[in-house]
Amino acid sequence: MSGVTSLAFATHIQGDEHSTKPIRIGLITDIHYADLDTAGSRHYRDSVTKVREAVRIFNEAEPDIVICLGDLIDAGATVEKEYAHLEAMAREFKELNAPTRFVLGNHCVYTLTKQEFLKGVGQDRSYDALTHNGIRLVFLDACFTKAGEDYGRKNYNWTDTEIPEKERNWLKSVLSEGQRPTLVFVHQRLDVEGSYGVHSAKEVRGILEDSKQVVAVFQGHNHVNDHKTINGIHYLTMNAVIEGPAPANNSFAVLDYSPADQHIRIEGHHHQKNYTLSPEA
Repeated sequence: MSGVTSLAFATHIQGDEHSTKPIRIGLITDIHYADLDTAGSRHYRDSVTKVREAVRIFNEAEPDIVICLGDLIDAGATVEKEYAHLEAMAREFKELNAPTRFVLGNHCVYTLTKQEFLKGVGQDRSYDALTHNGIRLVFLDACFTKAGEDYGRKNYNWTDTEIPEKERNWLKSVLSEGQRPTLVFVHQRLDVEGSYGVHSAKEVRGILEDSKQVVAVFQGHNHVNDHKTINGIHYLTMNAVIEGPAPANNSFAVLDYSPADQHIRIEGHHHQKNYTLSPEA
């Protein structure tokens, strides 16, 4: 088995921790790249050219960081084939001029283990946090079963998704480390019940609300545009790359957040909606 080429992206972005400068983030989700024939609305091979366009636009926008909200790849019949999918995406994302973070999606660890996927994208942890210009970015991993078992090697049902107690306790700890505006990134949804939602979503939302720091949560998984505001926190579900043939169909965004006015501005491309959101919305 050949090893995947590590993307070796930076795990920390630079900036003055005590600054209140705006942050710019490239957002993309549910790419689902695989060397597979089209199935329904999912055009797996077209994701290469779609990501190539997104990378070009992101480089023009000069974001501080680019974040993929999960499902970078889709299922390979073997581990070897899945590594090939990851390597194909690595070639595209290496063209970015900004550091990149990958949130774990259920398809990322359908054939691979978490450790294999994380090694392939140059990350050490499946959930983590960093600060840039005084803004905290939190990356969550909901790829666990209700019993707390890590997803990997086809051992789960995609509707059984959880953020286990250990991670919830970590989240509380991170949010207790000083007051600062916080943006949260996760694959599965924290704003709904049922198939697309996390079992402990209500409890996680309570942790975010109690901190009085979280401005917004950005999610994928559902392949739709959606926005809810729950107890003062914006929950934005971002549209999927995979849906529809290239080049007419694609979806990605440039996010600007300003601590000074607390406004979120999302410039959507193709099928991704635009948003301008205030704290009062």
